[in-house]
Amino acid sequence: MLSSYVIDVTREVVWTVVKTAAPLLLVSLVIGLCISVFQTITSIQEQTLTFVPKFLAIMAVIILFGSWIMNNVSGLLVSIMNQVPALIKR
Repeated sequence: MLSSYVIDVTREVVWTVVKTAAPLLLVSLVIGLCISVFQTITSIQEQTLTFVPKFLAIMAVIILFGSWIMNNVSGLLVSIMNQVPALIKR
């Protein structure tokens, strides 16, 4: 029983991580791709050029989706903590 619980919790944690990280990763990917195309077109090969736009975009995504991310993570924690007493009784 404990091994199936661990597998279920692990699956739930991995899915929550994927779900909450997706907006950040997608925005970073799109901004990086746009900057790469811009660098290719203009022949500017500055390595630090992508840092500031990615940073600002990720901060904007955190501001927009931060409460949703925290609700998902805290919901997962509450779900896991609510299951602990049932595990102790076994």
